[in-house]
Amino acid sequence: MKMSSNLVRDCRKYYAGELEKLYGSDEANALIMILLEHYFNIDRMKIALEPDLRLSESELLTLHFAVKELLKNKPVQYIIGETEFCGMRFFVNENVLIPRPETEEIVNMIVSCRDKACLVPTGYNVLDIGTGSGCIAISLAKLIPDSDVTAVDISEKALEVAKKNAEANEVSVTFIKDDILNPQNRDLLNGQFDIIVSNPPYVCESEKSEMRANVLDYEPSTALFVSDNDPLVFYRKILEFAQKALKPNGEVWFEINEKFGKETAELCHSEGFKNVEIIRDFRERERILRARR
Repeated sequence: MKMSSNLVRDCRKYYAGELEKLYGSDEANALIMILLEHYFNIDRMKIALEPDLRLSESELLTLHFAVKELLKNKPVQYIIGETEFCGMRFFVNENVLIPRPETEEIVNMIVSCRDKACLVPTGYNVLDIGTGSGCIAISLAKLIPDSDVTAVDISEKALEVAKKNAEANEVSVTFIKDDILNPQNRDLLNGQFDIIVSNPPYVCESEKSEMRANVLDYEPSTALFVSDNDPLVFYRKILEFAQKALKPNGEVWFEINEKFGKETAELCHSEGFKNVEIIRDFRERERILRARR
C-alpha cells in the first residue's frame, strides 16, 4: 500500500484512484463510500466533520482486501454481502442475482394497484416464480401485510438465502423448491393465486458480449440466460401454469427482455390472456409486462 497516511480522507482518495481505472471517477468514489459506511460506519458527513479521522491497521487491511476484490470485477454487493431493495436490507451471495431497480418498479406497481383497488380489495394470494434472494416476495409480504405470499425456486442454495432474508425482514413467506418448467409440488399445482409475478431468465446467450464482467463472472448464469433458440421458454411455461393456478381475472407480472416485448405480449395473447400491457421502466425501456387471465 502506497498511501501517504491512514487518514480516512487520504485512504478514500488513494483507493478511489485505484478503482478509477476500471470504474470511472464517480463510480469509484461511490464504491469507496459504500465500503467505508458498511465496514466502519463512516459517511461523508463524518469525514467532513472529523478531518483527522484515521483507520487502524486492521481497518486498512479490511478496506485493502475489499478493493482488491473490486479490482477483480466482483460486485460490491457480494463483497459486503448485502444490498438494499424497496427500503429493506437483503443478504446476497453468488447463489442469487443482485436485485435491481427495475425489479423494484414491479413491486411498487403491484403495491400501487393494491392501494388503488385495481386488484382484489382485501388480502390476496401472490406467487413469486424464480424468487432468488426473495426480494420480490418478501417486499410484497412486507408492503402488503394482508397478502399470502408463496415463492418458488429451483435452487436450494437460493432458497436458503431467501429464507434468511424473510427472517431478517420479519415476514412470513412460504418457500417451495420446484422447477417451473416441470412443476411437481402439489401446493403449487393446487394454488389459486391472485397474482403471479416473475423475473425469470431472459437474457439470450448471444447477448453475453454486451454484458459487464461483474455480471458474467459472478452472478448465477442459470438465473440469467436462456437459449437463443427458445428465448421465451420461461414465459410460455409460466403462462401455461398460470392458466391453472390463477384465479379468474388474476394477473401475471413479468420483468422482460426489451428486445422481445412484442413477442412476449403476443405470447400472452395466444395463451388467452387479456389486457396485456407493456410498461416502460424509469429508463424508458420496455421491461415490464402485465396481463390478466
